[in-house]
Amino acid sequence: MVNIWNDPSEVPADFGPSVVTFGNFDGVHRGHQQVLSQLIRTARQNRAKAVAVTFDPHPAQVHRPESAPELIMGLQDKLDALGELGLDAVLVMKYSLNLASLTPEEFVGRVLVDALHASHVVIGHDARFGRGNSGDLATMQELGRQFGFEVQIISEFGSEGFPLHNDGGTDRRCSSTWVREALKEGDVATAAAVLGRPHRMRGQVVHGAARGRVLGFPTANLAHNASGLIPADGIYAGWLVDQAGTRWPAAISVGSNPTFDGVSRHVEAHVIDRPAEAVEDFDLYDQTVVVEFVVRLRGMVAYRGPEALVDQMRLDVIQAHGILARR
Repeated sequence: MVNIWNDPSEVPADFGPSVVTFGNFDGVHRGHQQVLSQLIRTARQNRAKAVAVTFDPHPAQVHRPESAPELIMGLQDKLDALGELGLDAVLVMKYSLNLASLTPEEFVGRVLVDALHASHVVIGHDARFGRGNSGDLATMQELGRQFGFEVQIISEFGSEGFPLHNDGGTDRRCSSTWVREALKEGDVATAAAVLGRPHRMRGQVVHGAARGRVLGFPTANLAHNASGLIPADGIYAGWLVDQAGTRWPAAISVGSNPTFDGVSRHVEAHVIDRPAEAVEDFDLYDQTVVVEFVVRLRGMVAYRGPEALVDQMRLDVIQAHGILARR
């Protein structure tokens, strides 16, 4: 099991040696996975521990909250994704102006060397760190000579092993920005290709307007503070994972329910293929669930009345069932 620490003081004194990298890792997409896979290989070759250092909140939320990007995933999902890769430990640094004020030498010395006992540091060629982003690759190489660790350079996230193609047919570097763009367009299939897995949201199931239940399609409504970037309005085929870890096929609605003149956006999942005996007692209220988006079926449409909406919902469920059955 991966060790999770929330402060360098929590790292055991006898931990290490370690191979370390650091970054925001929003989405833990295939580019991140390439770097972390190399880090793990280096750690195994040197009989060291593989460690990722990440930051919460995202630095942009501290330095420029008015223009900070929406996060692809919440902290728990990020930690889960990092742990699934085979890391030995993740250090979550609370990002603050105090942390941002550390010089490159102070950050490396206190965190990577004193706390994690780094024997190797894996870094991208364009990485920046320390006060005012004054540290770069040359800085890290000099600090490696000073503190006695090796620096391993990764040329570019996502550039090896899988190039991915954008709509124009050209290769594009895997990035969190690409994932955000795809989700904003409702293109959850492209987002999944860049992420290496379906995009997900996590949140508590709360009571809604109960229109779905009245229409014969009860839904699990995610609370407004659910984590994960909300994709474009529309209907999606996907999965709902309950608190017990059971994966249920689902038709997922994202939007404001325009047929009923809704205003606020909701994410709600209608679980399909439930056993007949489980229909009445299938209660997800107050559970924390995960919703995964596989394919967008259509955009959000305002229908002329409940009857037309119900007819379309039946078709949506049939289409979602067919897509998910093949997966």
